[in-house]
Amino acid sequence: MNAARRVRTTGRPIVAAMTALLCLAAGAAEAQSLVLIVRHAERADGGAKAGGMMAANDPPLSEAGTARAAKLADMLAEAGIDAIFSTEFRRTQDTVKPLAQRTGLTVTTVPARDHAGLIARLKASKPDDVLLVAGHSNTVPAIIGAMGGPKVTIGDADYGDLFVLVPATGTLSRIKF
Repeated sequence: MNAARRVRTTGRPIVAAMTALLCLAAGAAEAQSLVLIVRHAERADGGAKAGGMMAANDPPLSEAGTARAAKLADMLAEAGIDAIFSTEFRRTQDTVKPLAQRTGLTVTTVPARDHAGLIARLKASKPDDVLLVAGHSNTVPAIIGAMGGPKVTIGDADYGDLFVLVPATGTLSRIKF
């Protein structure tokens, strides 16, 4: 079944519409996987870095981050997500937790440093899978590139971008939420 057809339209129509448009623009006559990629929501420490992504501190989400995670769950609850991937950090786990709870999916934790392992898992998915990945401002662009998408940048203060990627064609859309 085509990924565009698998997205239920009873939830947030924007995801269904974006999926259908991306697949049509890509000439998707056959089933293709769809990868949704999001940077973690806002951190309680305001994004202060103590050594970058691998900082010893692992803060929870801020109030705004928690609200953003809930909004992501509202957007994607009916999107037909088949698997959710996240790094080991609390902020990425907490960003996808509301969606995992609503869908009954288990979050697969992939170490942030295991970029190759994550890409291998994504590429090994079934042709019509819809996958969600929660990463960081420096890993999200790398994941998109490794999956055949165009170059993107994410600023340290940028939150609320949902990237919708059709890996078979490299077609990418960026949705603000």
